[in-house]
Amino acid sequence: MTTPHPLAERLPGVYLEDGFTQRFLVALDEVLAPVFTTLDGFAGYLDPRLAPEDFLEWLAHWVALDVGEGWSVPQRRALVARAVELHRWRGTRRGLAEHVALLTGGQVEVRDSGGCTSTDRPGLAVAENPPRVHVRVRVARPDQVDRTRLVAAIADAVPAHVAVELEVVGA
Repeated sequence: MTTPHPLAERLPGVYLEDGFTQRFLVALDEVLAPVFTTLDGFAGYLDPRLAPEDFLEWLAHWVALDVGEGWSVPQRRALVARAVELHRWRGTRRGLAEHVALLTGGQVEVRDSGGCTSTDRPGLAVAENPPRVHVRVRVARPDQVDRTRLVAAIADAVPAHVAVELEVVGA
């Protein structure tokens, strides 16, 4: 691999005639060329739309996003690209709906049980109905949605004590 910036061209004139130095620097150029190529294309590594597939997981960690295994490359790219927006709305209906929409490409409706209860007496039940979230996804091909993986992604996005119900229907 050749480099666009050969080291030998940067030497003072006295070394340009030295054969050993020229050969040594050509060998160094071969070693350093991939480094220069990587650095020249570094912006592409940071763009989830352009980054190499094996670098996406690293990018996801940089933006504190657990992409999860099994999602397609376009889905992972979309999640990483929208990570800041997803974090901004995390814990809200809108955030959950956008997250599920990115994973399924469908129209998403989120309903939660809502409400807040409390008691001033220890030992009493705080809530009669346990909190839950119901997610309805409308997609063209419901049979192609991996429900198990989607439920896991939704459960990861809501508080641990909230039950998840998923309904996938045709558009």
